[in-house]
Amino acid sequence: MILNLGEKNMLNSSKDASMFYQSNIHQWIQTDDDCRRCGFRGSSTIGAKFNPTQVSCEPYIPYDFGHIAQTYTGLLCLILLGDDLSRLQRVALTRGLRAHQLEDGSFKATLHGSENDMRFVYCASCISYILDDWTGVDVDKAADYIYRSQSYDGGIGQGPGLESHGGSTYCAVASLVLMDRLYTTFSSVELDRIRQWCIMRQQNGFQGRPMKPVDTCYSFWVGATLKLLDAFDLIDKVANRSYILSTQDSIVGGFAKWPDYHPDALHAYFGICGLSLMNAEEVKEMHPALNMSTHAVQHLEKIHLSWRSV
Repeated sequence: MILNLGEKNMLNSSKDASMFYQSNIHQWIQTDDDCRRCGFRGSSTIGAKFNPTQVSCEPYIPYDFGHIAQTYTGLLCLILLGDDLSRLQRVALTRGLRAHQLEDGSFKATLHGSENDMRFVYCASCISYILDDWTGVDVDKAADYIYRSQSYDGGIGQGPGLESHGGSTYCAVASLVLMDRLYTTFSSVELDRIRQWCIMRQQNGFQGRPMKPVDTCYSFWVGATLKLLDAFDLIDKVANRSYILSTQDSIVGGFAKWPDYHPDALHAYFGICGLSLMNAEEVKEMHPALNMSTHAVQHLEKIHLSWRSV
């Protein structure tokens, strides 16, 4: 899905939105234990069968619970489809999110058995921002986890003591921006070190780590980080644009990670995101922290106003 291409009439579809609701766990909530399992799955074919008319919880199915990344992307898809989010069980989603945070401030992806790192801190931050409810996140612990994950070279890793990476640096900075904690978590000197680390990742396009080849997707991961840090104007936009376009397949379309390589959906999306950050023509402007179009964010803001007026 190309989140920043803008709105299309065909996307204003209740039927399409219903497909994403089918991946939601528990439309009706009875106990706190049920709430711990709430969220979106990757597919409606996994776990309990979707029944929009049910009036009580179905019997518990082992390992049938939401996934924090699928909850984030599910919510984004609903917003992009023009849904009003009125069918969401927001309290249940928030309680489910709370069950995924660990004592060190990080988040795991699923309720039982999962990795825990910066990716899911970011997903939790986006979910909380979209739901306009931060009660599912201990923000102090999450911000401290991010702070402790800054490496000796200025970049930020997936967790404390881990290697700096363009993706995890983005997740960390974007999370703090959404929390409104960026300038209270890092000092001006520490923020300058992050900026410097990101700027040093540009060769022509951007690399994700030192001594690694450039890759189309980091035009977004690193570029959006610099955008959030008010340092995007320091990059060589001509060189970055040239690299992104060099990975485009002139026959089948799409973007690849490298020139003369097979295009794929992920790099096609992030290639367009990279172009959007540079205000390319015919590409919608994007919100660098939420990773979707500003048009979609405006729709979300209207939803927030309706919630707050109740």
